[in-house]
Amino acid sequence: MSILVYTEISKGKIKKVSLEAVNYAAHIASATGSSTTAIIINPGDVNLDDLGKAGANKVLSVSNSNINTSDSQVMARVLNFAAEAENAQIVIFSHDYTAKAVAPRLAARMKAGFVPGAIDYPTTDGQFSVSKNVFSGKATANYQIFSSKKVISLLPNTFQVQTSGSPVASTSFDIPADLLNSRIKVKEVKRESNELSLPEAELVVSAGRGLKGPENWGMIEDLAKALGAATACSRPVSDLGWRPHHEHVGQTGLAIRPNLYIAVGISGAIQHLAGVNGSKTIVVINKDPEAPFFKSADYGIVGDAFEIVPKLIEAVKKFKASQN
Repeated sequence: MSILVYTEISKGKIKKVSLEAVNYAAHIASATGSSTTAIIINPGDVNLDDLGKAGANKVLSVSNSNINTSDSQVMARVLNFAAEAENAQIVIFSHDYTAKAVAPRLAARMKAGFVPGAIDYPTTDGQFSVSKNVFSGKATANYQIFSSKKVISLLPNTFQVQTSGSPVASTSFDIPADLLNSRIKVKEVKRESNELSLPEAELVVSAGRGLKGPENWGMIEDLAKALGAATACSRPVSDLGWRPHHEHVGQTGLAIRPNLYIAVGISGAIQHLAGVNGSKTIVVINKDPEAPFFKSADYGIVGDAFEIVPKLIEAVKKFKASQN
């Protein structure tokens, strides 16, 4: 028996969230006496050693340009075939856009119990129980999976990546052509221009309508650059077209768990908090002392963002210069 992990590549290397998923699978494998198999689609010339270092005992490399990875039905068929070939009873994803579309379909095909957005390692002593956030992050629930097969997706940035294992050679894995028939035609692919992937970012600078317009976003980007952080925004900002939708964090956007989340000019509605309340440290900058976000903040600054953020940028640059 093995545990199958779906892994992905971004900007020429294995995604950090994929390594988190491999670590998670290796932890379960160690507790249950099974093995960990990572599967990756069209890796090209990317070095796959990190998958072995993260805990994979085997790496399946699927090289086939006919696989439409944008078609969740195709991907569910491909991963189901791989799971059957490897006798995998558990399949692990990172809880990202791919998992949200593919994992439920795969679970239905496998007749597996499914828990999306896990935040802790499962209990395996006589029962298999997985924890996840519920009620917009206000509580944690434990889900016991009784089925023999299980599909789990992990909330990104929840588990630290450990690479204490050894590299393993990848094995070529072929997918039958009849599984690749797709009704979706991809006409164009536009990649996000962010240097940092928001779900994987350790530091995030976010802003809301308090910035008054897209023309003022330069100082948010400058602060993010000074910190080495990714940028994000609230839903109203993306709805207004001030920022792209892939930067929207919240209940209806991305759920993130960075080490540091700086919120500038965001009131902190419950829908926004649902996507960021897993952050290790939250800093809120808002001129309204009654802003709800201050109740969830670790640190708060009451004042005008247009005065505070430039000073913060200056202070960060001065501190970094003193470290060189």
